[in-house]
Amino acid sequence: MTRTNHRRHTLRTLACLAALAAGGASAQAWPARPISLVVPFPAGGTTDVLARALGQELGKSLGQPVVVENKPGAGATLGADYVAKSKPDGYTLLMGAVHHTIATSVYRKLPYDFQKDFAPVSTVALVPNVLVVNPQVPARTVQELLALAREQPGKLTYGSNGNGTGQHLIGAQFEGMGGVRLLHVPYKGSGPLTTDLLGGQISMSFDTVTPVLPHIKAGKLRALAVTTAKRSVALPDVPTLDESGLKGFDMGTWFGVLAPAATPREVVTRLNTELVRIIHTPEFRRRMDEIGADPIGNTPQQMAAQIQGDTERFARLVKDAKVAIE
Repeated sequence: MTRTNHRRHTLRTLACLAALAAGGASAQAWPARPISLVVPFPAGGTTDVLARALGQELGKSLGQPVVVENKPGAGATLGADYVAKSKPDGYTLLMGAVHHTIATSVYRKLPYDFQKDFAPVSTVALVPNVLVVNPQVPARTVQELLALAREQPGKLTYGSNGNGTGQHLIGAQFEGMGGVRLLHVPYKGSGPLTTDLLGGQISMSFDTVTPVLPHIKAGKLRALAVTTAKRSVALPDVPTLDESGLKGFDMGTWFGVLAPAATPREVVTRLNTELVRIIHTPEFRRRMDEIGADPIGNTPQQMAAQIQGDTERFARLVKDAKVAIE
């Protein structure tokens, strides 16, 4: 090798080493600025409450603020689409939920693929849904409500967080198993939904426990049943729908953090480590008990398997319930 060629080879080698070092330093520097945690619902709902509780602790762990951004609309799909198309650098995350596995089958055309366009980080918590009615509705049990619905087909209304969300599908499942016909009223989130439920503009909802729990305790809403197989720790005296005659009814709502698909693996790993540690602290678990949530904290692989399983399960339910949105 000539001296000139040797010099060129040495320069190329040094350049490669410098690039590798810069890449390593860049990865180690994350996060160097605030992180955005996108909530695809308005403020006040379970997704928002969980995101703010988690974001506060995550910001302390990472040494950078975690800013919650509410981007509601289209059954939580607008916020998801925003994150899917964001730069995969670990600075834009999604507070996702079971709703996104349902939307895959409900919406005929989605601008993203929930399984391909996201990197799961960790499932944060599972929250039971609860069937609540406005006190003006003269029903104190599920069977009384079903009898009332049969007398007035299509007259009783139930609200949801939007078309294609968990609440929507739970309502459709309730109609099918109960042999009744209700009128579905979609909202952009739990905040406006709960306001109308309290005001009597709608008859009932199948929302998560968190936003309605204070109103149940205050006697402003009446809880008839929870939708999961087990009773809620927050509402131990409220029976399940299975106990109330709808055998086999078992649907709840999980929430978790996801990043855009091409986010560096080391960033996803760091996020998972910090999230799982936070989720299992006594302080966070106490906060979850207050809002009726069951903390989880799993691996990206476990969350991915959960998403795949739910997507397949809800595809069958959506088909049976004939729920579809253009």
